[in-house]
Parts: sequence; C-alpha cells; structure tokens
Amino acid sequence: MTGPEKQENPSILERGWLWFRDIPSKPIAKLCDVARRAIKVAEEDPRRLIHSLKVGVTVTLVSLLYYLQPMYDNLGASAILAVMTVVVVFEFTVGGTIGKCLNQGLATLAAAALAIGAQHLAILTGKRSEPYLIGLFVFIQAVAMTFVRFFHNVKAKYDYGVLIFILSFILVSISGLRMNNVLNLAQARLVTTVIGASTSLAICILFRPMWAGEDLHKYVAQNISQLGNFLEGHLDQCFKTSCDAEIEITKPSIINLDSIIVDSKVKEETLADLARWEPGHGQFMFRHPWKQYLRIGNLTRQCASRLEPINGYLNSKFQAPKEIKCTIKEAFTESTKALKELAWAIETMTEPSSASPHIENLKIASRNLKSLLRSGVWGDQSDVLQIIPVAAAMIDTISSVEQIGDAVKELSLMAKFKSRMAEIPSLSVAID
Repeated sequence: MTGPEKQENPSILERGWLWFRDIPSKPIAKLCDVARRAIKVAEEDPRRLIHSLKVGVTVTLVSLLYYLQPMYDNLGASAILAVMTVVVVFEFTVGGTIGKCLNQGLATLAAAALAIGAQHLAILTGKRSEPYLIGLFVFIQAVAMTFVRFFHNVKAKYDYGVLIFILSFILVSISGLRMNNVLNLAQARLVTTVIGASTSLAICILFRPMWAGEDLHKYVAQNISQLGNFLEGHLDQCFKTSCDAEIEITKPSIINLDSIIVDSKVKEETLADLARWEPGHGQFMFRHPWKQYLRIGNLTRQCASRLEPINGYLNSKFQAPKEIKCTIKEAFTESTKALKELAWAIETMTEPSSASPHIENLKIASRNLKSLLRSGVWGDQSDVLQIIPVAAAMIDTISSVEQIGDAVKELSLMAKFKSRMAEIPSLSVAID
C-alpha cells in the first residue's frame, strides 16, 4: 500500500487515537458555550442574576431551620416542606411571589380543614370502612378540583392554588390513616407553609424588589414609543425633500412591529395579573388602574396592525401629487410627535397635555386627506392603486393615534398623573 493510500485510509489505531485526543476538547467547548449563553442572559436583564441570588439566600436560610433541634422536635421531617415552599413560591416579581404565597396559604388552610373533617367522618363509620371512605373523598375532590382548573378565570389566577389544595388534601387525609393525631400533621403543614412563604416575601420585597407593575408601565410606554420610531423612520426615508412628487424607500425600516402585534398581548396580561397582587409602591398607589394599561396596549396593537401595511405600500417608488404628498407628510410628522409625547407622558407619569396640539393637527390632516381623495386631485399621472391604500392606511392610523391619546388621558386622570407645569423644564422628546 502506498503512502497516499495510507493517509486516505487511517488505521483503526490512528482513528482511535484521534478520537481519544478530541475527548477533552468537547466538554471544554460545551462549557464555553454554556458560559457564553449565561453571560448573554445576564446582560439582557441583570435582574435575573439578582433574583437567582435571592432565591439561593432564601433557600439557605430556610434550610438552616431544619438543623435547629427545637424546630425539628416540633415539626420532624415535615420541616423540609418549608424549603419546598420557598422553591415553588419564590417568583421573579413581587406580585408573582405574593400571589403564589396567598394561593398556597389559603389552599393549604382550606385543604387541611377539609381533610380533618373527612378524616373524622371516616372514623365515625368504623375502622374497616375508614380507608375506603377516605379513598372515595380523595377521588371526589381530585376529580372536582381538576375539573375546576379548566375554568378560564381559575386557570388564569388560581391554578397554582388549586394544585396545592389537591396535594394538601391528599397529604393530610391519606397520612392520617397511619397517624394517631391528624391535627399534628395539618399543623406542621401550615407552619412550614407560613415559614417558607413569609421568608420568601421578606427577601423578595426588602432586597431589590422587582415590581410587575413597573415592568408593565415601562413596557406599554416602550411600545408606543416604538410606533413613533417606526413612523419617524418612514418620515426620514420617504420625505427627505420638501413635498417631492416622488416617494421612494431608500432602506427598510429598522423597527419591527411584529413584537408589538404578536408578542405583547400575553406579556401585558401576565404583568397586569401579577401587578394586581402588589401593594402600593413608589408612584403606583394601591388599586392602581392596571386594566387601563391593557386597554392602551390593545389600542397600540391595533395601531401597529394598521401601520404594518404601510411597509408594503411604501416599499416601492410611485408618483403622487404634491398636495397629497404634503398632507401625508404632515400626518406622519404629527403622528410621530403625538406618539412620542404620549409615551413620554406615561413613562414620566405626567399629564399628556403636550400631545393635544399634535392630535388636533392630526384631525385636520385627516380631514384634508379625505377631501383630497374625494376631489380626484391625482388626475391621470399618478398611480391611484398605490396612493389610495397609503392614504387609507394613514387615515386609519390617525384614528388609532387619537384613541391612544384619549386612553392615555383617562389613565392620567385615574392614576393622578402630576401636572406638566410642575415638571422641571427639560428637553422634549418630540421631533422638532
């Protein structure tokens, strides 16, 4: 066999050696990849690392109780349930933690009381029938509570509580068959729940709390600002010169509306549900109007869906009369200014009075655009099939911006936003 043939067909020993040589590099490459992903996750939101540290501290503190002899003498092996409680109730936000703690506490209390009653009722029927009756009670409550979980309101807010109810009822009622005093088991279950939940709440609220309400507040303002940036991008790209007859996209818009149209609804509803559990904090008073944020979010998605077709309509060159071009440009400009002012008003919790002039100008632009379309000003030189869709989409967008403005104004009244006159003069975020 010649030299080149040996190189093309390495022996079994050579292949084995190459495989053995590459073994250390594969785990190292995997570890480096995991490290890069971990750094990326932490950089996207540093609060994730803080939350992880808080969970670690809480679990450690509660675990130490297991080694205290007085605690172990009173609770026995049930003391470890406090650690399990921390693991399942400690959420990223304060609202999520409070909601789970209340769900677990009330569900455990109700299930323990019901299980004690079922145990006593089974004892009255005699020793022989007691296990069968307990089994029947377990079956009935498991079927009923599992079916209740399919209710929409229960699934959205109390699903975790129902699961804990099922688990606690089974734990207390079944364990009572082998214990002389079922009350001790129920008491241990309640005490461990209180210890784990209270420790979780203390750490979650006192050390760098993450408020779901603040996240919702910033997220809604951010989405409105993105709409303004989207229009601003088209304004810069399509109307570089003053009312030219030619409209041309020079580069695609960098703002992606899919994140607003598709992804925002679930996130807003989740944050609103969690925010309702949270106490008053900072600028967010007790019973803050979180539902109004959902309404604003719905209007923002509606506006984004009406803006989406503009990408397709303006993604080509076409001729337009000067009057229509100037009116569309004015609508773009005023919509951009209004949306940015509304986003700034929500973010700073300031009355949106500065957006009112732009919204009034939008109404005028909408009337002018409708009048121009009815007048047939395009003549025979323009591409009517492209002008009319753009104008119609712009009119719908103007209507959506007006609705967003009204909703933000209602929010400012309900949440008692501070007056703009009280603000320290600063640079406006609106486009000059």
